[in-house]
Amino acid sequence: MSSDPYTASAAFLDALHAAGVSYLFANFGSDHPAIIERLAEVAATGGALPEVITCPHEMVALSAAHGFAQVTGRAQAVLVHVECGTQSLAGAVHNAAKGRIPVLIFAGTSPFTQEGELPGSRNEFIHWIQDVFDQRGIVRGYVKYDNEVRTGRNIGQIIHRAMQFAHSDPKGPVYLVAAREVLEEKVPAVAVDPADWAPLAPGALPPGEPEKLARELTSARRPLVVTSYLGRNRAAVPELVRFCRRAGIAVLESVPSHVNFPADDPLYQGNQWNDPVQNRVLAAADVILVIDSDVPWIPTVSRPRADARIFHIDIDPLKQQMPLWHIPARQSFRADAALALRQMNEWVDGASVDPATLEERAAHYGGLHEERRRALLARERPAGDQITPAYLTSRIREHIGGIDGEAIVLSEGITNYGTIADHLFPTRPGSLLASGGGSLGWNGGAAIGVKLARPDSTVISLTGDGSYLFSIPSVVHWIARRYRTPFLQVIYNNGGWKAPKFSTLAVHPDGHASRAEDLGVSFEPAADHAGIAAAAGGAFARRVTRADELDAALRDALDAVQRERRCAVLDVLLPRL
Repeated sequence: MSSDPYTASAAFLDALHAAGVSYLFANFGSDHPAIIERLAEVAATGGALPEVITCPHEMVALSAAHGFAQVTGRAQAVLVHVECGTQSLAGAVHNAAKGRIPVLIFAGTSPFTQEGELPGSRNEFIHWIQDVFDQRGIVRGYVKYDNEVRTGRNIGQIIHRAMQFAHSDPKGPVYLVAAREVLEEKVPAVAVDPADWAPLAPGALPPGEPEKLARELTSARRPLVVTSYLGRNRAAVPELVRFCRRAGIAVLESVPSHVNFPADDPLYQGNQWNDPVQNRVLAAADVILVIDSDVPWIPTVSRPRADARIFHIDIDPLKQQMPLWHIPARQSFRADAALALRQMNEWVDGASVDPATLEERAAHYGGLHEERRRALLARERPAGDQITPAYLTSRIREHIGGIDGEAIVLSEGITNYGTIADHLFPTRPGSLLASGGGSLGWNGGAAIGVKLARPDSTVISLTGDGSYLFSIPSVVHWIARRYRTPFLQVIYNNGGWKAPKFSTLAVHPDGHASRAEDLGVSFEPAADHAGIAAAAGGAFARRVTRADELDAALRDALDAVQRERRCAVLDVLLPRL
C-alpha cells in the first residue's frame, strides 16, 4: 500500500469505483493534476479504480458513456477540462438528457487562489482566462443535478448522491465540479456504503387504476398502444407482449429509440417518424394507451380521431424539460412501464376477454401487419445499379442474422431512421438503439461504449453521411483502435443534409427553394469518409457504389471486425440529393 497522503482526488476515484463505475472517459487538462497523480500512484502501488479511456474529444467521450449505459443501465464517468471541455461536450449532453441516460460528468474549475496560498494555486495563464462566473450554468438546463465539491471531506457523499439522481427515473446526466485546491486537499478516508444511496424504487399504478385501464382497452373495438422508449427497460417488453397478445391490442411505435415490441408479431403496426401522412391505425383507434413516449404523434399531420379515449403512462408524464407539450389524455400516470403492465396483466389474466372479439381484432391487425410486411419486402430491390436505403438495410439484416444472433445495431440514419427500423425487423429487446435525442454525432462514440459493455457482441453503427461527420470520426476510430473496440460502421451516403431540404420543402413546397439547384446542404466535393477511419484507426475502408458490390463488401467488412478485430467502414453511395 502507498504511504502517500490520501487526498480528495483519491476519495473521488474510490467513490466512483464503489458506485460501480467501470470506465472513466477522460479528456485531461490543467485542472486534473491531483487526479492524474492518484491514477499514477495506484498504477504503481496496486489497487482497483475505474479504467481510463483517453478521449481526444469530449463529445465522443460522453457518447461512449451514453452507449455503455444504454446496454447496461449503469452510469459511467466522463472527465472534462473546466468550462472549455464542458462546452465541447456539445450536443452529447442534449442526447443524454433527452434519452434519459445516466452518466456522471466531472469537470475541474480554475483555481480560486493566485498567490500560492494552497496546493494547486494558479500557475498557468489559462487559469485566469478559463475562470467564468457560472460554469455549472452551461449545462444546468440539461442535467438532473449539479453541484460543486467544496471540500474533499464529503466528496464521497456528493458522488453517491449524484449517482442516486442519475439512476432514479427519469434517469439522466449529472454534473459536478471542483477546483484544483479542493482536489489536492489531504483528507481522512471515509467509508460510504453505496447501498445507502440506492436510486428511487420504480413507481406503480395507484390501486384500482390497473383494472380501469385494462377494462378500457379490452372493451374497445380498436385498442392501440403507442410507445417510443418503453424498451429502455427490457423487462417491460415481455410484459407489453403478454398484455397485447392476451387482449388483441395493436402496437404502434412513434420515433422509437429502442426495440419496444417484436417487429414480426402480427399485432405490430410499424413505426412513424416525420411521415407527412395520417397514420391509418392511429386514426382508427378508439382507445389509446400512450406509454413512455415523448412524441406519440405530430398533430399537424397525424393524430387520433376526435372521440378517441386516450390514457397516458410515463416515467416523466409532465415532460418537465419541454416548455410546450400536451396530449388530450383522460388520465395520466407517473409509473414504471414494466410494473404498470404487470399490474394490468394480473387483472387480464383473471378476466374473461370475449373470444370472438379477440379473434376479430387479431385478424384485423394481423391483416394490416401482413399487408405492411409485403409492401416493405417489395421495396427491397436496388434501382438498377443504384443502392437504395431499403435494399442496403435488407442486406445488412441478412448478413447480421447469420453471425451470432446477438448483434447490436445503432441507428443514426436521420432521414433513414424509418427505413432502418422498417427493414431490420428487430425482435430482440436491446438489439436496435437510437440516441433518444436530436443532436447528431452520437453513433461513433456510442459504438465504442456498447462494445466495451458487450465485447462478445457484433456492434454495427448505421449513420448518415452528415451524422458520420458530426461524430468526429478521426477521434472515434483512434479510440477504437487503442482500446480494441472494433465495430462495423455503414454510411448511408446521399451526398449531403437531406433533413434540412425536407424541412424546407415541407413548409415552402412551391417556394424559391423548391426550384433552387443549391440549398447549401450538399457535401460535394465528397470527402473520403472511409479513408478518415483508415488513417486515424487503421480501419478496413471501402466505398461501395454499385448494388452488385454490396454483399461482398459486407462480408469483407464483417470479417475485418470479427476475425481481424479492427473497425470497418463502408461508405455506401445512395441516390443523390
